[in-house]
This record gives sequence, structure tokens and C-alpha cells, in this order.
Amino acid sequence: MSNAISVHRNEIEKLTSSMSDTTLMPVLFVGHGSPMNAIGENEFTGGWRKIGASIGQPRAILCISAHWETMGTHITAMQQPRTIHDFCGFPEQLYSVQYPAPGSQQVASETREQLSPVKVELDQNWGLDHGCWSVLRHMFPDATIPVMQLSLDYTRSPQAHYDLARNLSGLRRKGILVIGSGNMVHNLRMVNWYKPSGGHDWAEETNEKIKKLILARDHKTLTCYASPGQEMALAIPTAEHYLPLLYALALQEKNESVSIFNDKVVYGSVSMTSIIIN
Repeated sequence: MSNAISVHRNEIEKLTSSMSDTTLMPVLFVGHGSPMNAIGENEFTGGWRKIGASIGQPRAILCISAHWETMGTHITAMQQPRTIHDFCGFPEQLYSVQYPAPGSQQVASETREQLSPVKVELDQNWGLDHGCWSVLRHMFPDATIPVMQLSLDYTRSPQAHYDLARNLSGLRRKGILVIGSGNMVHNLRMVNWYKPSGGHDWAEETNEKIKKLILARDHKTLTCYASPGQEMALAIPTAEHYLPLLYALALQEKNESVSIFNDKVVYGSVSMTSIIIN
């Protein structure tokens, strides 16, 4: 068995190390919402499956999840990242879910090179958190594509995150799918569990405002999101679920358009709205 695993890993490394320039891979931002979406069948999981089928088979996936914040920038570089169940109080069925995708030291090192001169630590401890695997198990259920996570450096400003993300553009020509995973509107203190469909007025208004700015390619306003007013402060009380959107937007090239999917606010204050750039 160990020999078979070793051969499989060697084949993955050969594939990723032989990457040459290809057509641009799309870029995604997904609103991942509740961890229960990992085992659910609903309009959002259906949307993820459709997007995964439309993309085909990436050579590797780089995910920027709201749920991995660090001091400094880190990227997972282990051969077999663990499935992290980074939540509590959910049904036992959810804790038994595994997403056994391989990692790739080659892609991790290549990503670190793309981000130079920013120092990027190769991480051997983290794995894949639910912001990553709860979506990927619907998009790419076979779990055969190498997956890495890039952390969010909590010492950086939104503009600094946006600027850092722009350096990832070269990965798209090497068959790597970049996914930001968070929520455009995310305020758990204002959740209304009795309103599974629909949002508070301020949440709906903010979701619409963000979408309009995305379609207008007004990345400057989106990066300076903290300034427009009270609605944005309610919708984005902390940055971690919003920042993955900036990583996706930073990779939009001049001739690329944005399509919106899974466009809905749920439980009053969580937006599932997602985008694909291609």
C-alpha cells in the first residue's frame, strides 16, 4: 500500500512540476456559509457542482479561506493535508466527513516564488479547513486534485491583501484554480435562525451594493470597504470573510467578465453570493 501511495504522489508531483503556460484558469469567490452545506443538498451545493463541472479538471487548487488567519503569510505544503473540522455543535455526521485530497510541495513552492519578495512560510501543520473542503467536496467530489491553502495575514490591510493577490496571476496560466472562500456579508451576531431565506434590509442592501461595485470593476471602493457607512460596518464587522473576495478580484484581467451565482442572503445576515471570473 505504501508503495502505491508513493507512486501516486510521484505522479502528482510530475504533473505539477511540468506545468507550462495554458489558457487562463477561471477565478472563484464562493460564499461558503454554514458547515452543514458540506453534507447538504440545496441550491448552493447545486451551484457549486455546476461550476465545478464547467471548469473541468484543474491541475491544482489554491484556496484562500476565511478560516485560516496567521501572522505572516503561510501556505500548506504537506503531501496529504488533513481535513480540519474547525467548528462545534454540529451533528456527528459532519465530523466524520473527510476530503482526502493530496497536497503538492511543488505548487506550494511555486506559489511562494510568485509572491516573492513577500516571505511565505511552507506549512506542515494546518490542512484543509471547512471554508475549503465543504465547497470542494461538491465541486470536485473525487478529491484527486492537489489542494493548497494560503493563509490570511491578519497584520495586513485590505489594500495589502489585494496587492499581494495580484502576484498570483501567473498561477492561472499553469492550470491552477484560485478560489477565495468567505462571505460578502457575514455577521453571526445578527443571524436570524427563523429566517433561513432572505436577509435584514441592511444585509440585502450591502449585498446589492457589493455586486454593483464588482460588476463596475470598482475594486478601489471594494478595497476601501470600511468607509462607506453603517450598512457596511454591519455587513462586515470583521475582515476575514470579506478578504477572500479581494483575492479573487485582484486576479481579474482587463478582458475578463464576472458572472454571479448562488446569489442569496440567508438567515438575515449571511450572503451566499458567489462569483466566477473568466
